[in-house]
Amino acid sequence: MITRTPIAVHCEEVVSDVAVADTPEGDWQRQLREVIRDPVTLCRRLALNPEWIAGARRGHALFSVRVPEAYLSRIRRGDPGDPLLRQVLPLDAESDVVAGFIDDPLEERNHTPKPGLIHKYSGRALLIASPTCAINCRYCFRRHFPYADNAPSMREWDKTLDYLRNDNSIQEAILSGGDPLASPDRRLAALVRQLEAIPHLKRLRVHTRLPVVIPDRVDDALLEWLGGTRLQKVMVLHINHAQEIDDAVVAACERLKAAGVTLLNQSVLLRGVNDDVEALAALSERLFEAGVLPYYLHVLDPVSGAAHFDVSDAEARQLIEALRQRLAGFLMPRLVREVPGERSKTPL
Repeated sequence: MITRTPIAVHCEEVVSDVAVADTPEGDWQRQLREVIRDPVTLCRRLALNPEWIAGARRGHALFSVRVPEAYLSRIRRGDPGDPLLRQVLPLDAESDVVAGFIDDPLEERNHTPKPGLIHKYSGRALLIASPTCAINCRYCFRRHFPYADNAPSMREWDKTLDYLRNDNSIQEAILSGGDPLASPDRRLAALVRQLEAIPHLKRLRVHTRLPVVIPDRVDDALLEWLGGTRLQKVMVLHINHAQEIDDAVVAACERLKAAGVTLLNQSVLLRGVNDDVEALAALSERLFEAGVLPYYLHVLDPVSGAAHFDVSDAEARQLIEALRQRLAGFLMPRLVREVPGERSKTPL
């Protein structure tokens, strides 16, 4: 049974010395500052029927709207079913209380030994390198994450990194968030220098949506520190639909590959966005054209506020089997779920 009830806002935008701007400010920083933050503006800019505004306001009160102009330009005007709009438009359905959909579906708060550090899997540890995102995806599993408690200042990071220094089994550092690339390059370069100095670290992985939603983020300053590190570089993008990949995104991917970055993609299977074989096949093909390998297709993490995106496991398996009959093996993402307490992703 579904009921509607007010839900407190848990996802906070935190401002500290981790977000001090570079000088001079880059164009991507201006775009990040000027994202659409008002649901009424979003609806009007896309020529949506005014009937969507009330629900958008209510959903926004639970989890704020953030949509960059570069992403907005790829959304079809006047189409409430557009697959990109579905990912960013707040809805009344976000106030549904659905059994099994909770604030911390992956139990990450139980695996945070130091502020800003999540350690769930052997051999790798995740750093919350930024508490904010350029875009707020309505299905985000961290929409209720306590970022205020996990945003170390630059001075505090050294103590957090002691955890990595003292565990020789950790070979890979993962920068996540929020979105790590929402942080200025000066700060990210300093953090990566500290990571490079840890001898047992081999790889740097960056989980980000910024090269997709603001392709100008892939500028010379980013490529300088990312291309110059001794660590092997992997960037995991988050793209759910082929329509998200325009020429600017392709150009950003080409620049990253030229800097020696391995590009992978992880998607989430979302009702009304990519829950059909045609959409998933087009996504894999378009990713490969952009130089990105499909990596994971996640079933939805059961976070409160996102139940309307859910696709059943049975349907997900049918889709992946049909997709397997369409695509070459190297274009096939792995269908997985993240199960709290397991030591790796769980294949479906």
